[in-house]
Amino acid sequence: MRLDHLSYAAGPEGLAACAQRLGSHLGAGFTDGGIHPSFGTRNFILPLAGGCYLEVVEALDHPAAERAPFGQAVRARTASGGGWLGWVIAVRDIAPIEAKLKRPAAEGHRRRPDGFDLRWKQIGVKDIAGTPQLPFFVKWESAPDEHPSTGGSAIRLAHLEIAGDRSVVDDYLAGADVEPLDGVGVEWLAPSEDGSGLVAASFHTATGLVRID
Repeated sequence: MRLDHLSYAAGPEGLAACAQRLGSHLGAGFTDGGIHPSFGTRNFILPLAGGCYLEVVEALDHPAAERAPFGQAVRARTASGGGWLGWVIAVRDIAPIEAKLKRPAAEGHRRRPDGFDLRWKQIGVKDIAGTPQLPFFVKWESAPDEHPSTGGSAIRLAHLEIAGDRSVVDDYLAGADVEPLDGVGVEWLAPSEDGSGLVAASFHTATGLVRID
């Protein structure tokens, strides 16, 4: 169990403009990740140091975005102005998570611009709709060298600000053999009128610490 990636929903400016804006702050360019056909979404990717990555995602005008929990979550976040959607944990075995949540994981895949079909399973998006401070989970089916963090970068995630109750997250992750945020600072904030969830992330970059909210 480890932190896999952070997900940021594009706002009204659109996916490409949002990725360009964030990339200019971080001093790096995002690449086109491709389309998630089963979720009705698409993303741009920025690999980070340490085997994780940052994605900017938007919902497409597609029926899948209306029925898939991930597409619904992205569309709702964009409608509220865009911003952080959540944090995602990678697991080696997703069966215990399925048993705990009492439902099967969703099959996900993304056809990259180079033609490769990246595949994974994910679960927990329905839970973050009601409790946004929670993470959701991914189990990668494709080979490790196809992971979106491949290639890495000098940019490293330093710190997260999460509004919500830490004990709720601790209970949700009870039984984990590894602390998924080990090495990443976390500040727990009181929920605002807008609710709870990932509020901001800070990154070590070539020009110093950059905070994105």
